[in-house]
Amino acid sequence: MAAREEPRESLARSLAGDRIHSAYLFAGAGEPPREAAEWFGRALACRATAGAERPCERCAGCRRSLPGEPLALDGTGKKGPLYRHIGDHPDLLWLERGAGDTRVRIGQVRALQQALHLYPVEGGRRLAVIADAEWLNVEAQNALLRTLEEPPPSTHFVLITASPAGLTATVRSRCQRVVFPAERPPAPDSPEAAEEVRALAERLSTLPRQSLPEVLDWAEEFRGARAVAATGLLELLGVAAGTLHAGVCRDAASEAPLTQRLAAWRTLQESRKALVQRNANPQLVAERVLFALRAALA
Repeated sequence: MAAREEPRESLARSLAGDRIHSAYLFAGAGEPPREAAEWFGRALACRATAGAERPCERCAGCRRSLPGEPLALDGTGKKGPLYRHIGDHPDLLWLERGAGDTRVRIGQVRALQQALHLYPVEGGRRLAVIADAEWLNVEAQNALLRTLEEPPPSTHFVLITASPAGLTATVRSRCQRVVFPAERPPAPDSPEAAEEVRALAERLSTLPRQSLPEVLDWAEEFRGARAVAATGLLELLGVAAGTLHAGVCRDAASEAPLTQRLAAWRTLQESRKALVQRNANPQLVAERVLFALRAALA
């Protein structure tokens, strides 16, 4: 079987052959998809001659797109911009969650669309990157969909998401998917795992012995400011997923019943989507997750 082509190699071939899709979905966790989106934008803005490696780092386009300290965004537009640029290049736009926000706001999407109504400043190709795309709620995704279906001339999009399932099927269908291989994290209870992760995994292991009031008290820890509560709950979901994965592997090896663990896994996925897409109450989501895990880990 042939080795799988690296994402950047595939994108570089598209650039070299001038076969560039109107929209891409970069799927993967961590920094690699974001770094690749930045590189792709700079390559689009590069003015090097045909056949030269891009970005060349010498032309005017490369100099303008040279990344610096990124501006902090504010989803409301009160304390910072709604979107920023890659470097100082006017045709490379970057959108992500504002500081402290638990979603990419529809106002940010509309501001981006308004900017894209103008012609490219440099007269070449233009790229709009939407990082944290799984944090677009359904209303924002529907607004974006109209632009993906009829993009402005010479305009391309990159949506970055750690979880494509967080996007609607219609948005996913408009994008060429580029998958970034995931690095399998260490098991939550392994020595290689971070101390905070091991502590949370240990706490999860005590769930079957916790009473109903104790479980509700744990869920109550996710009250308060939604940005903080949602971030903490997502950490819990991540560790819980690793714990369930390890348990399923053990159960499969021993031919033990998997029903409860698989049901809890589905609950984790549904809860993540509710938290991200539907702006669900973190405390109520936590209650559902903890009770499902309590049954699965018993």
